[in-house]
Amino acid sequence: MHRLSPADVGHLLDQEARRVYVKALEVLGRADVDFLIGGAQALAQYTGVVRDTKDLDVFVRRDECEAALAALGEAGFATERTFPHWLAKAYSGERFIDLIFGAGNGVAVVDDLWFTHAVPASLLGVPVRLCPPEEMIWSKAFIMERERYDGADIAHLILACGARLDWRRLLGRFGRRWRVLLSHLILFGFVYPCERAAIPEAVMSHLLRRLERDRFWPSEDARVCDGTLLSRQQYLNDVREHGYADGRLAPRGELTSAEIAHWTSAIPEVAVPELPPPVHRNGRPDSGARRRRR
Repeated sequence: MHRLSPADVGHLLDQEARRVYVKALEVLGRADVDFLIGGAQALAQYTGVVRDTKDLDVFVRRDECEAALAALGEAGFATERTFPHWLAKAYSGERFIDLIFGAGNGVAVVDDLWFTHAVPASLLGVPVRLCPPEEMIWSKAFIMERERYDGADIAHLILACGARLDWRRLLGRFGRRWRVLLSHLILFGFVYPCERAAIPEAVMSHLLRRLERDRFWPSEDARVCDGTLLSRQQYLNDVREHGYADGRLAPRGELTSAEIAHWTSAIPEVAVPELPPPVHRNGRPDSGARRRRR
């Protein structure tokens, strides 16, 4: 796949952010760490969708993460192994580098194919390689939290890259979780009715035939909830209260009980906003109602 027309994200970054990102890229390059750029920076270059973030997403193989952390630490970054099963971080002031070698749900582990199909590019004047769009779709497809849903990113990637995607490899990436891919392809056809041809007819036909066939076959998995692969929070009640097995748990999934517990413990607490005081019919605040609520 040839490099697509890049979108310049540099104008969104302040001078300090540019300095930190360029320094990190140069440090990793001198350390001979094999890395790829993903996240907002890669999305901008593929799709033209530009947004500022306070981080730079760097993808590495698991066995190279320690070397990356060591190099960045020696260069003055504060480092941490945030989630040992998929993520580490390197900080410089308010900006930070995410070192990603998997996903919180255990899916989309960074392997050699990410690098085999990487796309050459330039970021802030530094030669880099971008995560392949197929692997970006694969990793983003499972992000369906209440506070974050990456479906729009996937739709934009298909719109921009659909004609050049390696659909066979993409189907292989999803494997038995093909329904997640199909859900995004169906939504793409809703979002862009006039662009449905971006998805090969053979791909849709294959998945829809599979869906039709599976309607009449009972699942071999008794009492399993795979929703935890989509959201670490919204399906906890199913595994904690209703007896469903966690779809992330090995051997069905890729995570251990300890990794799931660590990932679950980091769920952010959402502050409940205070309700405004009721308004009386005359338009004035109903102070009596406020007292009754208490």
